[in-house]
Amino acid sequence: MHPNKGKKEGLDMSDDLNAKAPISFYIIGGIFFLWNFTGLALYYQQMTMTPEVLASFGPVKAAFIEATPVWANAAYATAVTFGFIASILLLLRKSWALPAFIVSFAGILLQDLESFVIRDVIAVFGDDAFIIPPLVLVIAVVEIWYSKSVANRYYR
Repeated sequence: MHPNKGKKEGLDMSDDLNAKAPISFYIIGGIFFLWNFTGLALYYQQMTMTPEVLASFGPVKAAFIEATPVWANAAYATAVTFGFIASILLLLRKSWALPAFIVSFAGILLQDLESFVIRDVIAVFGDDAFIIPPLVLVIAVVEIWYSKSVANRYYR
């Protein structure tokens, strides 16, 4: 048997760059897209909240939200915008998806630093503050891991 049989230009066929992505790639990418679109929509909703809607949270929660510093809102905007862009880049099989997911993750960390370390979000929102932020962090790590794991196989 010839030593190069089943190989293409020195690569195993399974390692062929830019291989056709399986349907699971697009399903996972679609889930990331919907997740990040939801984050973007929630950001927009929070930034355009009317005084009446803000007041419906109660005085303590409303004051906490209003006191959010500009840099923390910018971190939130960065996180959701880059997460959304990264999910589109992933679906388009572009290598820029990974750095965009990393920038999004950095935005999440800054936002959580402000909420959990600098200000005490738990004192205001209670144990509910332990539900969404950790979930967001875990999903961001999964997005980075997945984007990195498919980089050499499916990116163009």
